[in-house]
Amino acid sequence: MVSAAEQMAANTSWSALGKATDLRNRILFTLGLLIVYRLGTFIPVPGIDGAALREFMESAGQGIGGMVSMFTGGALGRMGIFALGIMPYISASIIVQLLTSMVPALEQLKKEGQQGQKKINQYTRYGTVALATMQAYGLAVSLEAGGLVTEGGLYFRAACLITLVGGTMFLMWLGEQITARGIGNGISLIIFVGIIAEVPAALAQFFASGRSGAISPAVIVGVILMVVVTIAFVVFMERALRKIHIQYPRRQVGMRVQEGSSSHLPVKVNPAGVIPAIFASSLLLLPATVSTFSGNSTGPIMSTLLAYFGPGQPLYLLFFAAMIIFFTFFYTFNVSFKVDDVADNLKNQNGFVPGVRPGKKTAEYLEFVVSRLLVLGSAYLTLVCLLPEVIRGQFAIPFYFGGTSVLIVVSVTMDTIQQVQSHLLAHQYEGLIQKSQLRGKGGKGRKKRSPIRR
Repeated sequence: MVSAAEQMAANTSWSALGKATDLRNRILFTLGLLIVYRLGTFIPVPGIDGAALREFMESAGQGIGGMVSMFTGGALGRMGIFALGIMPYISASIIVQLLTSMVPALEQLKKEGQQGQKKINQYTRYGTVALATMQAYGLAVSLEAGGLVTEGGLYFRAACLITLVGGTMFLMWLGEQITARGIGNGISLIIFVGIIAEVPAALAQFFASGRSGAISPAVIVGVILMVVVTIAFVVFMERALRKIHIQYPRRQVGMRVQEGSSSHLPVKVNPAGVIPAIFASSLLLLPATVSTFSGNSTGPIMSTLLAYFGPGQPLYLLFFAAMIIFFTFFYTFNVSFKVDDVADNLKNQNGFVPGVRPGKKTAEYLEFVVSRLLVLGSAYLTLVCLLPEVIRGQFAIPFYFGGTSVLIVVSVTMDTIQQVQSHLLAHQYEGLIQKSQLRGKGGKGRKKRSPIRR
């Protein structure tokens, strides 16, 4: 049987968007802030030699420069005020979430409700400032060492550090405003727009290489087919669920006896989402970015590391895969799906898995089921992230194309569409409630006769 909510969601049409005033205002507000973000990527950091930077990015566009520029919406290639992007905030939030699951004081703070969450958000902002400061200073020193500035020195380093850290904090504020007053997750949408903004230029460069004969038509068709198949595979895996049967016994509430019922506990094949891929990418991008902008002034240790752990190298791919698998298991069991908490919640609600004792045995059963799912989920994430890297290196594709970008674009698109449909469904419910209230008011005109007193 299909529920009434599912029937209304299936019948929801996009033509209802014109009637949903609140949703339309949220969408316009989100678009306005995203336009502000895109404009900020074209405002340069003071003291940058624009001609030298453009020449350098053209030579580095096929390597790590194109990779980082893709995640920052091209701001790094132009050294805009948003050159660091939102990655320091994402890294800080992931670190704080992991510490919350491991440090008892932070875990207790999380259980304090809204006040505790405010304190955790404050720690995340402090962590963002610290990470952005370290990355901005390293980038400023690298730019100066690579000869990409008009006049180096302490003034340039200070101006670059203040500008880049301020730009990251402003992006963090924009993301929070979009989440609170717009539609979708603001931080995810900022990354999504940054990736999408670089796609047209990358496609034009890709097809231009095909016209010039640098890439064969078979490779072009193969890459397009691979992108389509990858997107379809990501959508399928992100919607895949493992339903665990939950039984609720018969119980008595007051004078009524409620019959036993059954439900399902949905567990995603990939409960961690794109967090493992993002975290692994951010850890791998930082040293390579600093060394790239440093030019020929990198030390012997950094040169040796890049020779073995550079993008496309076997050790780089192996380390990338190992980090994705590790963060998938670690983040799932410590943040997104804590089996002990789920088992305790089921026990408190008198729910149980048929054939499994409540409490510790249920937690062990859930850990067994989720572990088997994560083997498939981590393999799926690793395949999607590494396959484009291998193909890009084998066929010399002249722009960066990564599986992490595909994961982010598909996941954010699905989440945003789902939130829009939820708002439209709520708008339909509000219309039905108003109609029922109007009908109720119409029936109040008839006065009931008072009973005859004897």
